[in-house]
Amino acid sequence: MIEGSNQFVRKPKTKRDEKMGEEDLYALDFDGVLCDSCGESSLSAVKAAKLRWPSLFVGVDSDLEDWIVDQMRIVRPVVETGYENLLLVRLLLEMRVHSIRKSSVAEGLTIEGILENWPKIKPIILEEWAENRDTLIDLFGKVRDEWIENDLATWIGANRFYPGVPDALQFASSKIYIVTTKQSRFASVLLQELAGVTVPSERIYGLGTGPKVEVLKQLQKKAEHQGMTLHFVEDRLATLKNVIKEPELDSWNLYLAKWGYNTQKEREEAASFPRIQLLELSEFSWLCHV
Repeated sequence: MIEGSNQFVRKPKTKRDEKMGEEDLYALDFDGVLCDSCGESSLSAVKAAKLRWPSLFVGVDSDLEDWIVDQMRIVRPVVETGYENLLLVRLLLEMRVHSIRKSSVAEGLTIEGILENWPKIKPIILEEWAENRDTLIDLFGKVRDEWIENDLATWIGANRFYPGVPDALQFASSKIYIVTTKQSRFASVLLQELAGVTVPSERIYGLGTGPKVEVLKQLQKKAEHQGMTLHFVEDRLATLKNVIKEPELDSWNLYLAKWGYNTQKEREEAASFPRIQLLELSEFSWLCHV
């Protein structure tokens, strides 16, 4: 159980080796910071894609499906919200099977091209495939719900918490919030069943609670958080850059989780921002225990 009155004792002893204040609040991303869910999200996306576009998967064998799942781990850094996994599955399929192509971007597209240009690619394929974001979000959630209902053990087994994270959460002495684009019910199940940690529902801000920058604003405005030292741990550089753009959020200490879904290029870029501190997994686990 994570107790709300607790606090971390100090920061990791790297370049930020000064002792922390008496009370600290940590807003933690879920996927890519606490949990490696890429295996589960990729398999769920394939299941959902088969339901959404069954005709495209006629003749697709297990070898091609395995290739798609393997590539999904490589392109995972571009995903902000889970439904994008469905788009990536179909795009990867169109890249390999010329006869089913309906998008103008698949021809000649490479994995590196997806990593570099996903923000431009995503609206194009949504329009060309005549797809709706909310519809895909609902479908992705339903596929996960059915998997959980029919075989909870294998769904949980397709996820893993990063080494040391369950203990770090269990023995944390800071006030902890989960701020994620994952649907809250899935984060809660994984925290309880896989990490053995119960986080109150009011401490989990999931999909539908608003952009992360708005959630951070809400947290810092709460009366009980006044005077606390604020920390935000995230694995997406784009999200941290959005925080930096908001003067209202200048009081947050920002950390990029190096073990998460980001690329070497993004880590190098993050190092150029004075406000962003690159965090090692060992540091994250250690700071929760001390």
